Amino acid sequence: MDTVLSSKPAIRGVTAAAYSIPTDAPEADGTFAWSRTTLVVAEVAAGGESGLGYSYGHKAQVALIATTLAEAVAGRDALDIAGAWQAMRHAVRNLGQVGLAAMAIAAVDAALWDLKGKLLGQSVATLLGRRRDSVPLYGSGGFTSYTPQQLAKQLAGWADQGLPWVKMKIGSDPEQDLARVRQARAAIGRKTGLFVDANGAYSAKQALAFADRFAEEQVSWFEEPVSSDHLDQLHLIRARAPDGMEIAAGEYGYDSFYFRRMLDAEAVDVLQADATRCGGLTGFLEVGALCAARGLDLSAHTAPALHLHACCAVPRLRHLEWFHDHVRIEAMLFDGAPVPEEGSIRPDLGRPGLGLDFKRADAARYGE
Repeated sequence: MDTVLSSKPAIRGVTAAAYSIPTDAPEADGTFAWSRTTLVVAEVAAGGESGLGYSYGHKAQVALIATTLAEAVAGRDALDIAGAWQAMRHAVRNLGQVGLAAMAIAAVDAALWDLKGKLLGQSVATLLGRRRDSVPLYGSGGFTSYTPQQLAKQLAGWADQGLPWVKMKIGSDPEQDLARVRQARAAIGRKTGLFVDANGAYSAKQALAFADRFAEEQVSWFEEPVSSDHLDQLHLIRARAPDGMEIAAGEYGYDSFYFRRMLDAEAVDVLQADATRCGGLTGFLEVGALCAARGLDLSAHTAPALHLHACCAVPRLRHLEWFHDHVRIEAMLFDGAPVPEEGSIRPDLGRPGLGLDFKRADAARYGE
């Protein structure tokens, strides 16, 4: 039910906390390995309600949220999210607006959208204007640290659940990559789409050689074959990749300037963005507008419960990453975390805001 506010609700408090959650098995990609994931939760209070947002990153975000960002938005109209977002960006000008600062802003921005939905009695998807009722998923994991048996079980499990595509990591041991891709294809059959993600581990010549071999296994998505720092190389690989194979990148973008440079370089077929890094839902919507202007699709990177409502609103959405580690954490620590049906998730429009409730008691054991 819609709520009519008699006055502008002023932001009365901003708090944050970090939680370090162990992975359920060692995880690695082509350039990094990890055994824990840090969740940073921000809460913003106004008008008798509290909004919840989060990002993934380092606990250093907590101090930044509790001081600099809290001071930037204190007393502001909680419904004026664009104004609060700009105020936070301005407040970190001398600290650097990318990296941890952008991730901290992302958590607060998501909390502001959740708060606005609660104050108005509407879901965030409704506030943003839904273009679609559900969001297609691709299963994502297949870490290079997995045994062949673990890889096959995870990817086949998603295929059996009806997810149209699955993605695996490559690049830690290039000599084994083709064999692992063949194992993955054998596990999921020929009807499920297969994606690979090198996380920038290859050289350009390596990537081109692998692209041809991966095409034999019907790999249709090659993510960050080389580092996204080298847009000229990404452009080259995109131009020479086999027919039917798309090049994707963008997950490390923190602001719209980064994404505009990637688009100007014609470096990708599908652009990726991560709302927990690029300034929250507000920043993600900016990226969506850039993609729409270029006639290019956008794919949301990880954190599916956080992205869901914004994904319903952006003009040219391809899909949302059903990332194993974040899916597990969101199911553990948030009531209302979405569950796939027929390869998609949909927001619960009957729950205001983002539709998530933080399980504080369950999270307490992971507090930092």
